[in-house]
Amino acid sequence: MSPTTGWAAEHPRKAVAAKAALAAVLLFLVGVESLVLARQPTHPYAVVVAAAVIVCLCAVPYRWFPLAVRAWTAATVSLAASAVLIAGQHALKVWGLGEGLALLVLLTAVVHRAPGRTAAVLGPMLGLACVLAPMRDIRLGAFTVLYGVLTVVVAAYSMILRWQDAQRLRDLSAVRAAERLELARELHDVVAHHVTGIVVQARAARFTALDGTRSGAAFERIETAGGEALGAMRRLVRVLREGEARNQPVAGIAEVRALTEAFARTGPPVVLSVEPGLAATLPAEVAAAVYRIVREALTNIRKHAAGATAVRIALHTAPDGAALRIADDGGHPARLSEQAGGGGFGLAGLTERAEALGGTLTAGPAPEGGWEIVAVLPLDGTADD
Repeated sequence: MSPTTGWAAEHPRKAVAAKAALAAVLLFLVGVESLVLARQPTHPYAVVVAAAVIVCLCAVPYRWFPLAVRAWTAATVSLAASAVLIAGQHALKVWGLGEGLALLVLLTAVVHRAPGRTAAVLGPMLGLACVLAPMRDIRLGAFTVLYGVLTVVVAAYSMILRWQDAQRLRDLSAVRAAERLELARELHDVVAHHVTGIVVQARAARFTALDGTRSGAAFERIETAGGEALGAMRRLVRVLREGEARNQPVAGIAEVRALTEAFARTGPPVVLSVEPGLAATLPAEVAAAVYRIVREALTNIRKHAAGATAVRIALHTAPDGAALRIADDGGHPARLSEQAGGGGFGLAGLTERAEALGGTLTAGPAPEGGWEIVAVLPLDGTADD
């Protein structure tokens, strides 16, 4: 929907008044020209006035008459009148104020908003009609040059508007495509996190002697994790299917706390330390990146640090922005199948995401033992150009 159409839909009374004002101005110009130039032969004079009135009425937008129909009618009537008068008996004097302005209005609308093929055909026809309108005069004057210049300027301006609209649509399409790719990555992260927990718990239940109470609790945890994975997957797939673009990131610091609590219920305890006041001032996109990094790190701990007894997560300000550190004291990796282990794209994707925000991310052995992930994200949340 164009801005003009949207405004007309929101303000119907003002739209009707604007249309009436446009028709009144155009017909007023035709009337003034008719009165001033009244001393002319009857036939050419009648053709000029009739053509001008029809074209002016076509320039007024009506809901029941599409733009293409009005433009075709105006161009046909104006060109036919010009052909009759130029090839036959010229009018003594023609200004073409109302008709020329109406043709320019239609030219702008057609070149700017009409479909490509329609604009390619109707645009030149309207431009030619606008140039020929003052040439009905028996003597070519200043109006002929004026309308020629105005036609070129209006057509060029309308083409620029059309190009800008097309570029805006391309940019919007690119943003939506990037958003869907981001959602696809997020879908992978969510499902990998929950399913890895399910696999670890299922393998633990398989190789550990569990009595009825403990086995029931284990299966309950598996069921809960599976339900969370399915719910998250349904939400993200729904967004992907409907092509909806999110206005805000899906998670932040509050979700980090919930994530660590859920992880601690089925894994080693997690100590989360967030600098006071930082959560409230952290940019939304940086907070979302923190959440995703923590989630991927916890998923990797499930996969590769089966012997971990504690996980430490710290978020605080640093000279370069917000510093995030996730460390564990694990040693031996969990024995997962190749399919359950994943493809190894998690940390690479997080590194790319951190760099896109203008930050850094590194992973490796921690000085005190175990493994650590350290990310530094700028607090302004913008990437370096």
